[in-house]
Amino acid sequence: MRTVGVEEELLLVDPDTGEPQAQSAAVLALAEADDAHRGLFEKELFGQMLEFATHPQTDMNELGAEIVRCRKEAARLAEESGCTVAALATSPLPVSPTVNVNHRYQWLAEQYGISTREELVCGCHVHVSVESDEEGTAVVDRIRPWLPVLLAISANSPFWQGDDTGYFSYRSQVWDRWPSAGPTELFGSAERYHRRVADMVATGVILDAKMAYFDARLSERYPTVEIRVADVCLHAETAQLLATLARGLVETAAREWRAGVEPVNHSVSMLRLATWRAARTGPEGQLLHPVSMRPVPAEVVVRELIEHIAEALSATGDLQPVLEALAELRRRGTGAQVQRALLEQRGSLRDVVTACVRHTQG
Repeated sequence: MRTVGVEEELLLVDPDTGEPQAQSAAVLALAEADDAHRGLFEKELFGQMLEFATHPQTDMNELGAEIVRCRKEAARLAEESGCTVAALATSPLPVSPTVNVNHRYQWLAEQYGISTREELVCGCHVHVSVESDEEGTAVVDRIRPWLPVLLAISANSPFWQGDDTGYFSYRSQVWDRWPSAGPTELFGSAERYHRRVADMVATGVILDAKMAYFDARLSERYPTVEIRVADVCLHAETAQLLATLARGLVETAAREWRAGVEPVNHSVSMLRLATWRAARTGPEGQLLHPVSMRPVPAEVVVRELIEHIAEALSATGDLQPVLEALAELRRRGTGAQVQRALLEQRGSLRDVVTACVRHTQG
């Protein structure tokens, strides 16, 4: 059974005002002083962000429980530093991000200017184990048209600098400003994948292979495919659902590869349109169908995603839990839907953030 790990980026905010706080250094210092949590949390580009990574898990309930534990521990450490954490993919309130000090982040700030300074966004990265780079490349090629569906399910960033953007996932629009971000063409082999990344680095436009910010890529650190298309999810249960769907997609793609099934040969330009549509309307409107690339109701596309990976989900005992989690997501709404409902009820983005702090910890 394939293992799955999740990396989540959380927003550090003032518990009373909801405004982002550049307190990551203080939180990380507390974490490093505690043997039980040393190495659990990592510095990110901005002082207003905190990242954690779960252990690889085969049981999705165990993975979900670990996400909850990590979020609670992040909140505990943040509170000792005078702030708290919110699983929000963008800050609803205006913010002037503070770039953390190290060589890499300073290079980004100098190379990309204002684009770097506006990249205060929080994502969820799902790592699914693969047997080899060859299998991983085959998986990356075959999951491409389904990734916008994962974005729609995770969408959790409707607000930007105090305004409603009209998007469900505005994070994805900001993230795609990086020149190496977004969907990819078909690679066909691990050799061609690595050659393409090396060619990108050789241009000098990106610093190194870690900056191949593809929506799905071979991990630089682990023997995994890393799916990076999603917003950080407001609720831990949605993050668990996202990870389960990701594993189902990876296993299905690997089976197709072994069976000689060719990947769907959509162009990058069409995949970008599908990603934009998912970011704009989330699961409320229409999505582009992963095969036909024509607009159909989002619920139809989600249903076809489940049909596409049903055999893999059944093999791991995840089919019924996924159906139940999707039903709960429809009832409760995505993070973007919850945030907009909170604003309508309370009339204040400050109150939206403070309510989302509570949602973050369940």
